[in-house]
Parts: sequence; C-alpha cells; structure tokens
Amino acid sequence: MSKPDALTLDGRAAAAEPVSNGEIARRIAVLAAPTSLVAFLQAGSQLIETWLAARQGTEALAGWAVVLPFALLLQQMSTGAMGGGVVSAIARALGAGKRDDASSLVMHAMIIAVTAGLVFAIALAGFPHQVFGAVGGSTAAEAAATYAIWLFGLGAVPAWLANTLASVLRGGGRHALAARVLAGMWIVFPVLAWWFAEGLGMGLAGIGAGLAAASWAAALMMAWVVMRGGAGFVPTLRVKLSGALFHRILAVGLIACALASVANLTTILVTAQLRHYGTTAVAAYGISARLEFLMIPLAFGVGSALTALVGRSVGAGDWHTARRTAWVGALLALLLAGSVGAAVGLAPGQFAALFTKDVEVAAIAARALSWVGPAFGGFGLGMALYFASLGAARMRWPIVAGLSRIGLAAGGGWVLANVAGMGLDGHFLGVALGITAYGLVTAMGVRKGEWSPRNG
Repeated sequence: MSKPDALTLDGRAAAAEPVSNGEIARRIAVLAAPTSLVAFLQAGSQLIETWLAARQGTEALAGWAVVLPFALLLQQMSTGAMGGGVVSAIARALGAGKRDDASSLVMHAMIIAVTAGLVFAIALAGFPHQVFGAVGGSTAAEAAATYAIWLFGLGAVPAWLANTLASVLRGGGRHALAARVLAGMWIVFPVLAWWFAEGLGMGLAGIGAGLAAASWAAALMMAWVVMRGGAGFVPTLRVKLSGALFHRILAVGLIACALASVANLTTILVTAQLRHYGTTAVAAYGISARLEFLMIPLAFGVGSALTALVGRSVGAGDWHTARRTAWVGALLALLLAGSVGAAVGLAPGQFAALFTKDVEVAAIAARALSWVGPAFGGFGLGMALYFASLGAARMRWPIVAGLSRIGLAAGGGWVLANVAGMGLDGHFLGVALGITAYGLVTAMGVRKGEWSPRNG
C-alpha cells in the first residue's frame, strides 16, 4: 500500500487537531502549485491559439469565436465540473477510509467520460452548420464547420478521458503527477496547431486537429499513470457497476455540468445578440470572452486543491476546517484574478491588439475588455468557492450564482443595450455585472448554516 500524501492525511486524524490559517494556506499552495503551473501553460497556449486563429482572417476568427463557448464547455465539464465530481467522490471516500470504493470509482468515472465525449462528438461534429449557424450566422458557421469536426469528432472523447483521469489523481492528492502529464499537452498543442494550420495549410481546421492529437497523447499517458497506482491506489477495473458509486460522482458532477452549461450559454446568448452588429463584433467578443474564460484555468489551480482538501475534511466530518480552507483559497484566487483583471482593465487596447491586426476588431474588443476586465477578481472569487463547494457537495448557492450571472449578462445586457440606449457597451456592461454577481452570490453560500452535516 502506498504511503499517504503528507497534505492529505486521513481526515479522521486531521479533524482532531486545530489547523492554523497559515497551515491551510501552505497546504493549498503545495497542492495548487503544480496545477497552477499547468494553468499558466494552458492560458499561454490558449492565447497563442487565439492569435493563430486571428491570423487566418476575420471570418476564420468569427468561426473560431462561435465554437469557443462549446470548446470551453467541454473543457470545463470534463475538468472542473464532472471532473470536480470525480475529485470530490474519491477525496471523500479516502477521507472516510474507504479505499476500495475509491478504486472502484475510477471505472465508473471512465464510463461517464466516454459517454459524455460521444455526446459532444455526435452533436457538434455531426451538425456543425446547424449548431454554429444558429449562434453566429451562416458566414461564421461555414468557417467553423471543419474546425469543429476535427476538434470534437476526433478530440472530444480523449479530452474527456484525459481530464477525468487527471481528476482521479487529484482526488488522491497527486496534483503534481497530474500536472506533469497535462503540462506536456499544453506545451505541445500550440506547436501542433501551428504546424497543422500553417505548415500543412489546414487553416482554422488545423487548430482543431492539433488539440485533438494532443488530447489523445495526454489520455494515453494519463491512463498509464493511473493504472500503475499513480493516485495512491490501483484502480479496480473488473467491477460490478454500482448505481450508488455513479451517484457519488453524478450528484455533484451533473449539477456542476449544468452550471458550466449556464456559464457558456451566457457567452452563446451574448454572441447571438452581437451577431446583429456584424461579423466584426462577433470576432471581437471572441477575444474578450477568451480572456474572461482564462480566469477559469487560473482559478482552477487553487480550486482543484480546494476540492480535494475540502472533500477530505468533509469526509472526516470536519466542516469547520472545510469552511476555513474554502475562504483562504478564495482570497488567494481573488488576488490572482484581480491582478490580471486590473492589468487588462487599465490597458484594454494593448491587450486587444495582441490578437488581431484588424483595427475595427481591436477597437471593439478593447471596449469589451474595458468593461469586463475589472470584474475578473469577482470571477476568480466565485470560481474558487465553486470548486470548494464541489468538495463539500454543497451546490445550492453556486446554482443561484449561475442563474444570476446569465440573467444579468444576457437579460440585463439586452436591456442596457436596447432600452437604455448603450448599444454594444450595454452588452459588455451586462457581462461584467453578471461576472460580479456570480462571485458575490457564490460567496454568500459558504457559511456555517449552509456548510454543515444538517444540510447534507
């Protein structure tokens, strides 16, 4: 039997000893550091992806922009949503000393991953013109179609598997091991994307092919690591499927996936409203949305640690430490995301110009970033507490937060644009208000009255 991770000792023992905020911060930092490194690599890789898509022309950038929320949805569901359900289930099982359950949960998680990946592949690679045409119009859909076929048709299943198996490692407290595999993926992806897109002349479709190839390599490597006991236990693959074990993952994961859907539906609805301003506005908002959603991998570095540590504390019945852990991590994420947001908000034109040479696209993107950038700190706060809520299996307030976000961004933005007469700026202000509300409402739920055994 492998030696327990020093940061994730058996929860029943840890619950008996008071833990200082400094020690909590140290535990979060040690677990978060490798995942944060991957998050920065992912963020850099995805910024290169944005730049590379813009190099293919304004229509290609618009096609990439209408696919973006669906690509982000796949990433968020497989990593932080259903992946968070996997981390939470395994961490709670280990915290309660149920190692056999943790071993059996791996196969259940893989079945969920393959099923979900096939849903994405069939829907988005099978009907790209219909889906993306409804969001961005026929011109953007035409540019997006081949890209989506490569991205989802070939890449959806391995992306789900790679991120699910990484979640297995995180549930066992092996964040650094998961990070090493994923770091390789995000280092290789931009090279492959450039080679396929420009070296082989595939254009925008080459970016999708590059990510699909990187996802397959990551999935195979991650499977090898997990099956060799990388999570601290050897998975049991020949298991009798159990509804109870599926429920442990899905009870948290499905709610989290619904929230990820709401977040990306927000972007889809705003994009659909912007199509009336023309292809240029759609392309410009794609740049703003990409920078906005880069807060997710940045917050995920802290958030993945929170899911595992909170899950262990909850599994051991130590709700007090769970709440304190959530808030220490949330403040770290607020500082990180807020710093990025301040930089973007102070120099929106410079950030927009990094991704496109089209003066009109850059000008509209800068207007969006001037509104949305200052709200990044609230987004980081909300995301960190969302991941902590996954570990605690307390998702009521994150649901309210997600609905508040879509209501303000899509509904409030429409009112500001069309009733208050703000035009494009009204839509962008609505997005900023939605992000801010998301952080504040999620924070309202992390308190003793909500996070306790009585509400289980």
